[in-house]
Amino acid sequence: MNKWIQTGCAIVCSAFLIFALSACKQEAKLTKVKVAEVTHSIFYAPLYVAVSKGFFKEEGLDIEVNTTWGGDKTMTSLLSNGSDIALVGSETSIYVESQGAKDPVINFAQLTQTDGTFLVAREDIENFDWDMVKGKTFLGQRKGGMPQMAGEFVLNKHNIDPQKDVDLIQNIDFANIANAFASGTGDYVQLFEPTASLFEKEGIGHIVASFGEESGRVPYTTFMAKKTYLTEHEETAEKFTRAVYKAQQWVEKHSSKEIAEAIKSEFDDTEPDIIEASIDRYKKQNSFSTDPLLNEKEWEQLQMIMDQAGELPKHIPYSQLVDTKIAKKVTSEK
Repeated sequence: MNKWIQTGCAIVCSAFLIFALSACKQEAKLTKVKVAEVTHSIFYAPLYVAVSKGFFKEEGLDIEVNTTWGGDKTMTSLLSNGSDIALVGSETSIYVESQGAKDPVINFAQLTQTDGTFLVAREDIENFDWDMVKGKTFLGQRKGGMPQMAGEFVLNKHNIDPQKDVDLIQNIDFANIANAFASGTGDYVQLFEPTASLFEKEGIGHIVASFGEESGRVPYTTFMAKKTYLTEHEETAEKFTRAVYKAQQWVEKHSSKEIAEAIKSEFDDTEPDIIEASIDRYKKQNSFSTDPLLNEKEWEQLQMIMDQAGELPKHIPYSQLVDTKIAKKVTSEK
């Protein structure tokens, strides 16, 4: 072989080897963060955008998201160190604190700021009125969970006693509520997206109202971690929050169609038009937080809803379980 060719091959091989080693080294620098999400929903679109757009990797993080299906299981995962960060309703941190937790669970970044469920009726009601729910069978959510408490809050707001004025069913597991309604149980059901839009498309049910619009701003789903984790891994938590904020801003500035395209790999079994319709509903009612800051007014609204539902163990001051230091830092950066 010509010596110039040999030399050229050697240079190319060396360059490739250096590039490969550099890439491996860069990959090895990523810090692993295990995240437990309470459910897998289009409601959490900004989280999936942060993954698909590489915002976490830009911050040097390797994110592993596991769906833990339920607030109790999600919190168990966090408390047992099965996960580093939990994405779940803020009410769970209050429950843990009321039980005398030695290592409090701290809310440090907010993802959604309204309830994410919709009231789905079996019949197509042109001019829905909340009084129509009275005397009907209503498939609710888990007792003590934020969806159910927000649902009860809205019913009470419309002078409907959820314990007396409706036939309330609460003994069905979260994962099976939609299937129960599809099988013929209940006149009304409280559903997240994309199931609500899917049922509407298939003629199984019809969206007649939004619990998010009715219940107001609350820290519905937040990222939380044990206090010791935030202390010992403050830099990681900061990088995590910065990536989330990038995604929140991206979602705010882009169309529902573009967001649907970005997260479609997370919902392989869902048609693109359903993903887009679901995102559009959430965007229109401002369900996605545009920044990770959890404010005190929302925190108090949460506890008021819990108290009305009879589920508030005791009032917890905002400063006790909410730490906005990191969120304020990343949102103030230019």
